[in-house]
Amino acid sequence: MNILVVGAGGAIGRAVTDAFCQRYSSAVVYAVSRRAYTGAKPKQVVPVQLDTGNEQAIHDWLSACKAEGTAFTHVVCTTGVLHDSNVVPEKRLEDVSASAMQHYFTVNTLVPALWVKLLVNHLVQGPSSLTVLSARVGSISDNQLGGWYGYRTSKAALNMFVKTAAVEYARRAKHTSLICYHPGTVDSALSKPFQRNVKPEKLFTPAYTASQLLQIIEHSNPTESPYFIDWAGKSISW
Repeated sequence: MNILVVGAGGAIGRAVTDAFCQRYSSAVVYAVSRRAYTGAKPKQVVPVQLDTGNEQAIHDWLSACKAEGTAFTHVVCTTGVLHDSNVVPEKRLEDVSASAMQHYFTVNTLVPALWVKLLVNHLVQGPSSLTVLSARVGSISDNQLGGWYGYRTSKAALNMFVKTAAVEYARRAKHTSLICYHPGTVDSALSKPFQRNVKPEKLFTPAYTASQLLQIIEHSNPTESPYFIDWAGKSISW
């Protein structure tokens, strides 16, 4: 079994990589990240340093994998941004800027969309899965609080991309479940500035949300794809 984790250098990415290694001791786990992989490196982990947003680089690497006979059973793309040196979540309309919106969409929508696009011919013919990290705030029908314009809209766009791709995957990769996964509030750099009002029991470790994801993956059914689902296995309205 070959497994692919994109964005393996982040807190959730490392945890997902570790979880796959523990769950499937005979699997080969490809840990793809922009910088050199710094997580645990059991023998089954293959670190891959790659620009995760460079379409040509992704294409070339996947082509090399295919030439070696490597197809993937499970893929998890963990890339995403809520705040960094370029953006902070907007509180009001006046905070919205074109450059910030572009950054949110590049990282949260375009990067995972490229992987969904390019992986369609690189998955096994049997039961398989492709998961992207989404967020409950990306739900259009469940938006009661407003704010966070760039993050919300980029995740909503990602959800729509996956929902649309699922129509084509049903024809071209019919054994694959597409999953938009809301990991909850995870104790990581992404959520650090926003943990103040989170109840302790709702602040999850990366290991916990990774473990929950694997359970969801194992119980997924391609005939019910695509999923928009949270860490507890509960469906979220699109």
